[in-house]
Amino acid sequence: MSKKPSLNAAVCRNRKASFRFELLERLECGLVLRGAEVKSLREGRASLEEAYIRIEDDGLWLIGCHIAPYTFDTCGRYDALRRRKLLVHARELRKLAPKVAQKGLTLVPLRLYFNSRGIAKVEIALARGKRLTDKRQTLKEREHKREMDRAQRDSR
Repeated sequence: MSKKPSLNAAVCRNRKASFRFELLERLECGLVLRGAEVKSLREGRASLEEAYIRIEDDGLWLIGCHIAPYTFDTCGRYDALRRRKLLVHARELRKLAPKVAQKGLTLVPLRLYFNSRGIAKVEIALARGKRLTDKRQTLKEREHKREMDRAQRDSR
């Protein structure tokens, strides 16, 4: 019997995004894939660590996302780092474009997952880069939370 993955289980996450950026708004986008890229994603062979998003004339583009070639693909290989188009409504794109044009704001991919209907989606966020002091503060808060959890666990 095959085991179905849980709904919205992430194929891959950009774990450093919340550390490097202050996330302001989130948005779900579709993803244009070719051939065996979907099967490779279902195996969990993708990375968003170095990926970023650009707004160009005809829409949003995911650049730098690595989707490894599917092992059993017989139709031919594809470029693992190729640019992939993101599918968003025109009104959402019109709302995002002026915000990204502001100095200091950018779009970053947060996670790649399959929704309940089995369609590949990318969660993106409008973000502002953190300064070094903000990153230090995030580390302090994380360490403080870890100590609190440890103390609470030990008191039981």
